[in-house]
Amino acid sequence: MFWLLAVLAYLLGSLSFAILLSRLAGGPDPRAAGSGNPGATNMLRVAGKKLAILTLLGDLLKGLVPVLIAALLGLGIQQQAWIGLAAVVGHLYPLYFRFRGGKGVATAAGMLLGLYPPAALLAVCAWLLTFVLTRTSSLAALIATPLTLPLLAWQQPGALLPTTLLTGLIVWRHRRNLSDLFAGRERHF
Repeated sequence: MFWLLAVLAYLLGSLSFAILLSRLAGGPDPRAAGSGNPGATNMLRVAGKKLAILTLLGDLLKGLVPVLIAALLGLGIQQQAWIGLAAVVGHLYPLYFRFRGGKGVATAAGMLLGLYPPAALLAVCAWLLTFVLTRTSSLAALIATPLTLPLLAWQQPGALLPTTLLTGLIVWRHRRNLSDLFAGRERHF
């Protein structure tokens, strides 16, 4: 059951709402416009608020739904976390879009929401505060993601290894943003 759910989570995670919504709306491919990232932040830049919000909700649900299904089927917290991580990996490296995906922040937030809602709330608050102060989405993501690990590890220690790997993947996907942040070239809203 675990492996089937993990594969299904990866396949669900591989759906790129940014690309699909752009195609449906007749807009530009988000991988070829703005920052080139198929995620909600770039959709805000290239397609407007409505499609950005729909992308955010779709990406969030990709992380949340597999974790909730795993919980409903009685799988333990560690298995739920691995299944959520499979959804995030699908978002980062989507099978349907030549393994060229987004940065995984919204999908990871959905995963956290399913695993332990207070950790997701902390991540959202940290993201919002950082974004309001800096107007920099990538910095907000890089601060919010690792900040939630201690709370999650304390309340759900079984999820520590998968969520630590999750944090590493998100930092890895933001490596160019980190370089741009240190060089003072990162995009701001």
